[in-house]
Amino acid sequence: MVWRIESARIVGALARFTQDFSLAEDVAQEALAEALQKWPREGVPPNPAGWLFTVGRRRAVDAFRRRSALDERYTALAHEQPQEHHDQQWDPDAIDDDVLALLFMACHPVLSAEARVGLTLRVVGGLTSEEIARAFLVPVPTIQARITRAKKTLAAARVPFELPSAELRRERLGGVGNVLYLIFSEGANATAGEDLLRVDLADEARRLARVLSRLVPDDPEVHGLLALMELTAARFPARVGPDGAPILLEEQNRRRWDRAAIVRGQAALAQATSKGRGLGAFGLQAAIASCHAAAPSVAETDWGTIVLLYEALGRLAPSPIVDLNRAVAVSRAYGPHEALTIVDQLEGLAGSHLLPSVRGELLAQLGRTHEARQELERAAELCRNERERELLRGKVNRLK
Repeated sequence: MVWRIESARIVGALARFTQDFSLAEDVAQEALAEALQKWPREGVPPNPAGWLFTVGRRRAVDAFRRRSALDERYTALAHEQPQEHHDQQWDPDAIDDDVLALLFMACHPVLSAEARVGLTLRVVGGLTSEEIARAFLVPVPTIQARITRAKKTLAAARVPFELPSAELRRERLGGVGNVLYLIFSEGANATAGEDLLRVDLADEARRLARVLSRLVPDDPEVHGLLALMELTAARFPARVGPDGAPILLEEQNRRRWDRAAIVRGQAALAQATSKGRGLGAFGLQAAIASCHAAAPSVAETDWGTIVLLYEALGRLAPSPIVDLNRAVAVSRAYGPHEALTIVDQLEGLAGSHLLPSVRGELLAQLGRTHEARQELERAAELCRNERERELLRGKVNRLK
């Protein structure tokens, strides 16, 4: 538990100390391994994070010694190296900047999207390679290879461990947010596997978004991202039944929605709005989620406002997924015929089950049962998530 909470601060502080990101992550893991051996026998120290940092710092100095006994850098570090005063080496005044620098480094543009996700979960989230592999349904060696390549890429590109300038930070903050949202989205709507939700993964993304909102309190889109995650996660308890089967929005027991998460999400959305710069893409999606959270039922939802919000989102961040979601909202507000016109004009979703799934629903509402069944059967064939596939097949059976 200490490692999960403090890992980003420890690795960040060690990276600042060593100016070597890969070494910092390695010695932090070595410190954790030593803690797992010693703490059960000797007890947990009063300042566990300080203990881990001090041991990691000592291991880093050992690494510098091995590299070169005459290295001036080692000499300077060894001169400063204390013996066992763990509490004195934990500098709380630099921790926030260290975590922020670590997050920006893990999400650096030189890395692929997969590498950014894996590295963020490993060094900022504190997840093990096994946990990351389990979350994304890939072999452990694949995750380990991605993380290793990511660290080598950062080293080869000579990416320094430091906070980007204010201008670069603004430019790259969107990339950091996108990585966190990608992690959350996989938890909220698993693309494959037996479970519809991976709550642990979504919760980790929420935790990191809370950290980011504290580190960058003046950015409205960061608060919009946090609001979107909270308001979406609020519906998790009602989205699946006891057997793990998906429950459609109109059938969900809204009393099971997490009211505390809704309050947090509304507060974060208010923070985003209060900055006076308008809502970004995450903020607009949060506003849509807020409409759902405020409605007592599907029928009483303000679908007209949701359509307008999707139209704004489509102008700000054009995407066929946004247009598909807008079509669903249009069907609720104005009927399936107008929505089907939108869907029939969509491009860019080849190979996805989402387009035939929505089109099948609209055709069913229009009474075009045979066509609806064909679309839903196609959606079931394309769907990689077993729970969602079962839901689609159930819709097909009900149309017979």
